[in-house]
Amino acid sequence: MLSPGAESSGVPHGRRVRRGLASVSAMILALALTPNPAAAFEIFGITLIGSNEEDAAPVVDPLTYSVDLDTGDAGAELDGRLRAASTLLADADRPVSGSLGLLSKARTERELLVAALYEAGRYDGTVEITIAGRALDDLAPDAEFTGEPVPVRVAVTAGQVFRLGRIDVGGDTGDIAPARFGLMPGGDAGSTVILNAEAKMVRALRDKGHPLARVTGREIVADHKTGLLDVTMVLEAGPVAPFGATRVEGTEKVDRDFTAYMAGIEPGATYSPDQLEAARERLLELEVFDSVAVNEADALDADGSLPVDVTVSERKHRYFGVGATFSNTEGAGVEGYWGHRNLFGRAEKLRVEGSISRIGDTTQFGKLDYRAGLLFEKPGVIGPPSKFVARLDATFEHPDAFDRFSVKGSTGLRYELTDTQTVSAEIALDYSRIDDSFGSNEHLIASTPIQYVFDNRDNRLDPKSGFRLLAYVEPAHDILNSTSFVKIKGEASAYRALDEAKRFVAAGRVAAGSIFGAPLAAIPADRRFYAGGGGSVRGYGYQDIGPRNAAGMPTGGLSYVEMSAEMRIQVTDSFGIVPFIDAGAVSASTTPDFANLQVGAGLGVRYLTPFGPLRVDVGVPLNRRPGDPTFGIYAGIGQSF
Repeated sequence: MLSPGAESSGVPHGRRVRRGLASVSAMILALALTPNPAAAFEIFGITLIGSNEEDAAPVVDPLTYSVDLDTGDAGAELDGRLRAASTLLADADRPVSGSLGLLSKARTERELLVAALYEAGRYDGTVEITIAGRALDDLAPDAEFTGEPVPVRVAVTAGQVFRLGRIDVGGDTGDIAPARFGLMPGGDAGSTVILNAEAKMVRALRDKGHPLARVTGREIVADHKTGLLDVTMVLEAGPVAPFGATRVEGTEKVDRDFTAYMAGIEPGATYSPDQLEAARERLLELEVFDSVAVNEADALDADGSLPVDVTVSERKHRYFGVGATFSNTEGAGVEGYWGHRNLFGRAEKLRVEGSISRIGDTTQFGKLDYRAGLLFEKPGVIGPPSKFVARLDATFEHPDAFDRFSVKGSTGLRYELTDTQTVSAEIALDYSRIDDSFGSNEHLIASTPIQYVFDNRDNRLDPKSGFRLLAYVEPAHDILNSTSFVKIKGEASAYRALDEAKRFVAAGRVAAGSIFGAPLAAIPADRRFYAGGGGSVRGYGYQDIGPRNAAGMPTGGLSYVEMSAEMRIQVTDSFGIVPFIDAGAVSASTTPDFANLQVGAGLGVRYLTPFGPLRVDVGVPLNRRPGDPTFGIYAGIGQSF
């Protein structure tokens, strides 16, 4: 759905940074309150209260050992693989449970290293292990070792690199060609290459509606004289089958029939694994389940259809939290919210929220920023891909460009056309009283915002591939002032990894918009375009780019354009740096004036977490004007775009 307040800025997600000073935003800490005081409390992987160490069971009859892993002439790459696969090396500082534990670990070690050799196409490689000078195969099951640490030696002979020889795929394969899946004479013979090709062949058959497709036979022959690996496999496609009934288990307070309905798997439709994956994602997006599993049955029903089994685990439906922010230029802020994820039993969401900010930045209660909101969402109103949304918001705010009191109500619908395409539309009525550089005015605006989004990014918070396109149009009429106008915006961002490990990612973004139908003074200040600040042109103050009045305060404009480019570099598994450059312009006319383009550049750091990167960016204005800050600091969760 269109986010409330999105019409007030070219960069609706940016944080405010007042002119002339840098600002650091404190992260909001949302507390999910549960009756479990003995548990440790963590944030971003750091234990703040209690201990995160599990009470490990003591090792019975502990025995220490030392290990010498000799990979011979394996080469650097294979040596690294072997050492990464070795559990004897990884656990060398942990005692095993007696001599039996050491024997068991050594046997597992050999299996793991042989598997690593096979993955590298080394099918005549060998792994010899000795414990206390005795070969592993010569040791009795009840052998005893003394003299800690017990010396363990692992000697690996890598052998030759095999290539694929004859490839024969038989059975009911249709038009499945092995070469399409990486199996061809002279190709890589690594075991994972063969297994992955098998899995892809089976998936290709399943994609054609064969849910019972499987590999029924496999023969692998390594010719040590020629260094070739011959592969023979037999595939069984099985029948093309339609979906049957959707069976749901695990629901408690969420309606079971509604859960099956929201899975969106239509009985009689041809089986597709993509439909199962889409059903799981759709059910998770309801936010009422902790876990969701969607699987086809193991066998067809008597009528030839394939039942679908959905297993869910519900999460707590009521929640509330508090948060706080702090800025050395904007003062402190507090916020709180209460919500229910399953109001009437069909994943209806109700959320009440409020916030107060600029505490300490001003001593006048009337100059604090206040926000309050009420949100209601109901999924599945015209099919599983749809969601009805209604909002009521009240705002009293004082950015640099204007002072505004507003009450806005909106209702609308969001619909997923495909996995990557979403459209949304709403009807909104917004009363506001605004004081800005053009005077004091009241507005009552009726509008119908419509938005289309194409998004095939691999990750919303830290994308490494794909792109996102947004198109937005909002016809509006000011009832009190008899003014009509149309606001349009467009945005595109693209992401591409430059290396196989995806540690170097190039990202770019361009956005533009215009307002037609009325002069600048007739457009309410919160509907005009602004630029500058985090998520826009970093290094400049929030809303500070663009036209200004005689007092030097921003007035906003009728058009804007923004451009950003970043090189996201992952230095370690948990740390990255991001050099960036941003540019933007705001014009009082309906066409952006590139002569007034402001450019900022800087460097960001990223702390990578499982739920997304934590971001801190430092930007400086490259063509700084009088009154602009010398630098800006911005913090947030997720990448800047």
